[in-house]
Amino acid sequence: MSSPALTKTGTHIQSRRGLFALYMAAVVFYWASMYLYVPTLSNYVKTKTDNLAMVGIVIAQYGLWQAVARFPLGIAADWIGRRKPFIIAGFALAGLGALWMGLTNSVNGLLVGRALTGFAASVWVLLVVAVNSQFPPEDAVRISAFVSGVNSVARMLATSITGRLNEWGGPSLAFFAAAGTAAVAVLTMVGIREPARPPQAPSLGSLGKLITRRDVLAPSLLCAVSQFAMWAGPFTFAPILAKNLGASDDTLSLLTSLNIGMVMLGSFATSAIAKQVRSRWLVVFNFIAIALSMGMLTIARSLPLVFVSQISFGLASGIGYSVLMGLSIRDVDETQRATAMGLFQAVYAAGMFAGPWLSGILANSIGIQPMFSVVGGVCLVVGLVGVQQLAND
Repeated sequence: MSSPALTKTGTHIQSRRGLFALYMAAVVFYWASMYLYVPTLSNYVKTKTDNLAMVGIVIAQYGLWQAVARFPLGIAADWIGRRKPFIIAGFALAGLGALWMGLTNSVNGLLVGRALTGFAASVWVLLVVAVNSQFPPEDAVRISAFVSGVNSVARMLATSITGRLNEWGGPSLAFFAAAGTAAVAVLTMVGIREPARPPQAPSLGSLGKLITRRDVLAPSLLCAVSQFAMWAGPFTFAPILAKNLGASDDTLSLLTSLNIGMVMLGSFATSAIAKQVRSRWLVVFNFIAIALSMGMLTIARSLPLVFVSQISFGLASGIGYSVLMGLSIRDVDETQRATAMGLFQAVYAAGMFAGPWLSGILANSIGIQPMFSVVGGVCLVVGLVGVQQLAND
């Protein structure tokens, strides 16, 4: 994965291997801080309101503010030639948002805290680009898949203990633990020496060309469709369905951890086979698996089928997200990669916002399980049509 080549910054020299290890540690602590409370978050919000649409709106803040911030953040990082200060600020916001949710007693307070974590998640743009900058462009899909796998390891470990934390100290303890983990992420990032890069002042012409590039825009839109389904299902309303079917907090932790564990396996598998299997077929698999997973949630009358659905969803996401993220920057010049990744992540974050928001409105009208069937069918059709727009590989 890495070579012993040296990166020199001022008087400090770090090996590529050491730099890569520090980045991976930062990824682990950052994503753990973002997911320690996620398995029971939607059910916790539901204790503050009986309106499923409001539950969806609170959860949707996470995607909304990523959609708002990610593209400008990518532009700003390329403009000043620095990524590290933005990443550290994002890690700090992850801690602040978690602390806010742990201290509040109202649904509006949860909405504000979730919005802060949405801003915090925006710096994932810069982390991915920073890691990819250590490797040749042709390795973009492979490295992006590997980083996504490490991301998934962190999220799986974090979500596996949510139920236990709730038992020990109530829902607030998971939020406080997340705030502490975010502080460790900040300290880890401080230890990374960022190589100097020439500032790249944006121009409307170059931004316009980047935004309209099919090899950047098509993967971004397809990922938005995939994320719409993920945030309508596994991360918002599947846990509520599971709770209605008798799941405990420990069971909800296990459901989310299994989902993310399969994301991890899908990401690492994609990293291993990226050069042997056409990206287009991996994306097709992603959308077929999403539709099947939604179908399982539609007919589930007991927890076992919910478990199978979560596992299927995870595998689909691990493969689809990794491939589409790598494709979005594969053919983009290094000087515009943060901007391109910002566009990719802003567009798919729109799906993360729209998923819980629109599915919450739909679930409030027709019920949770009928909503799953509608979302699954629409995402399958849109996804398979959209795959035709991917560049040949």
